[in-house]
Amino acid sequence: MSVLHLRVVTPTRSADDVLAVLRADAGVVNLVLHRGVVVPTSPGAGVADLVEADVAREAVDDVVDGLQALDLERTGSIVLESVDTALGDAVARAEEAAPGEGDDALIWEQVERAADGGATASATFYAFLVLATLIAAVGLLTDSQVLIVGAMVLGPEFGPLAALAVATVRRRRDLVAGPLRALGLGFPLAMVVTAAGVAALDAVGLVPQEFLDGRRPLTSFVASPDVFSVVVALLAGIAGTLSLTSAKSGPLVGVFISVTTVPAAADFAAGVVTAQYGTALGALGQLVLNLACILLAAVATLRVQHAVWRRVRGSARAA
Repeated sequence: MSVLHLRVVTPTRSADDVLAVLRADAGVVNLVLHRGVVVPTSPGAGVADLVEADVAREAVDDVVDGLQALDLERTGSIVLESVDTALGDAVARAEEAAPGEGDDALIWEQVERAADGGATASATFYAFLVLATLIAAVGLLTDSQVLIVGAMVLGPEFGPLAALAVATVRRRRDLVAGPLRALGLGFPLAMVVTAAGVAALDAVGLVPQEFLDGRRPLTSFVASPDVFSVVVALLAGIAGTLSLTSAKSGPLVGVFISVTTVPAAADFAAGVVTAQYGTALGALGQLVLNLACILLAAVATLRVQHAVWRRVRGSARAA
């Protein structure tokens, strides 16, 4: 069952309107009203009502649109929670009545929040990006594909790219600054720290001679962008976006492993420090190419999903 639990805090004067919105959608089930149970937490605020319901994923976007039209984001709040298991004939009927399939449903508010959360320019984000780049650098120095894969998995760069894609499709300028800051500061910081680390190893003679000679057959692809780099990055951007919009995190691991953004950043830093400028230039090209292709694919995927889901919803309303 693909169901989300909805909690709406509303002023008593708007409770009947909230109930009308929810009753009007066949994808809503288990509707509950709690009168006067929300205790005020700020001076001047009054006691409010709480409305709860379970909503088929396919119906959530319409329901949220109806609730937002009541100005509840200012006068109350709207909370959506994932439900692991939902049993019952009523739940099954709600899912059947809702248009389309749950995994195909595009819930813009949820997508925006998920992308915005992944684009937060926090200390944790920078730490993960720096650590991933350092691990990738060790993988390059030792010609270890295992470490390269580990660095790809650890890298958090897809979050800001997804947030930029959502901001582009939704035309939300207020969502652009965060991901741009995360990427614009994160990668230079990671490359500077990695360059310092490689320089320290080089100073004490711990950089393998094979790396200095350019003999690394297992990891040389990182600094060699080609047509397959474009194809893989585009496919990864599509897969990552589908994972984000369907609230399925599992496929994201495959996305992280398939693109060489973090390893390319590490290769650029290591190449500059060891005077392998051709390698550094190739790695920089790989990094820019991968970031651009992922973003392009994410934007295109969201546009297609939006068009398809709008048609599904329109057909359901006309039926």
